[in-house]
Amino acid sequence: MEWKLPEAHDGPGRVLIVAGSDSGGGAGIQADIKTVTMFGGYAATAITALTAQNTQGVADIYEVPARFVRLQMETMLDDIGADAIKTGMLNTADIIDAVTEVIQQKALAVPVVVDPVMVAKGGQRLLQPAAEEALVKRLLPLASIVTPNIPEAEALTGMEITRLTHMKAAAARILEMGPAAVLLKGGHLDGNRLHDVLLGHHIYEVFDSERIPTNNTHGTGCTMASAIAAGLAQGRRLVDAVVGAREYVHRAIEEAPGFGSGHGPINHLVAPDEVKTVALAGGFR
Repeated sequence: MEWKLPEAHDGPGRVLIVAGSDSGGGAGIQADIKTVTMFGGYAATAITALTAQNTQGVADIYEVPARFVRLQMETMLDDIGADAIKTGMLNTADIIDAVTEVIQQKALAVPVVVDPVMVAKGGQRLLQPAAEEALVKRLLPLASIVTPNIPEAEALTGMEITRLTHMKAAAARILEMGPAAVLLKGGHLDGNRLHDVLLGHHIYEVFDSERIPTNNTHGTGCTMASAIAAGLAQGRRLVDAVVGAREYVHRAIEEAPGFGSGHGPINHLVAPDEVKTVALAGGFR
């Protein structure tokens, strides 16, 4: 599927990021803003939660009321507008309802990138059952692309995913939930090679790259989704936006600054136009 800019304008692609704040700066709104900026886009935000966290974990979360999340989105869309929307941490059903209603009322022509933040690194579910239901029934059908990792895909499908064939089957099941495309990321599987599966109604690609042995991967999911959103906001084809995002994240991991004593942040300051091309494992099918 291809998307066009919803309206003619001069300047960078506008990305409205709806997500939580990471006080450590490696993920969440902070990673999103850095990523969109490095891709030459304009980043605006609607913050859904404040977190107190560092590389060792999350100390506490302060939820932003759903009515205020809605107000942030509406005031931005009514004035500046958006060429893409990226969602991240939406931790309550009320917030998911507010986000979907604003998209339906003010941004139906805008591509939406959904990063389904559902499972913490330790395996804990981050969404209550009502919020998971709202995510599946209300937000996924509005998504241009959804970008789950393996634990999130397992939570969405109820499947156990331990190999590439499982990933392909899970991506197909998620596609049936209504998004236009699914990028299922395989970083949680074992092995020296990393595979991601991109599946849409007219797209099927399996990406292959070398795994980088490191603990500095905090924020990779947020960064990937925001890089895709930045590409779509600039009018790129979906597959091109995904390729560019994967290249950027790969190099950002390679050049991670090594901060903290736990899962450290990646280096968002790498230039997207300097990354090496990652060859596709397949072709369009």
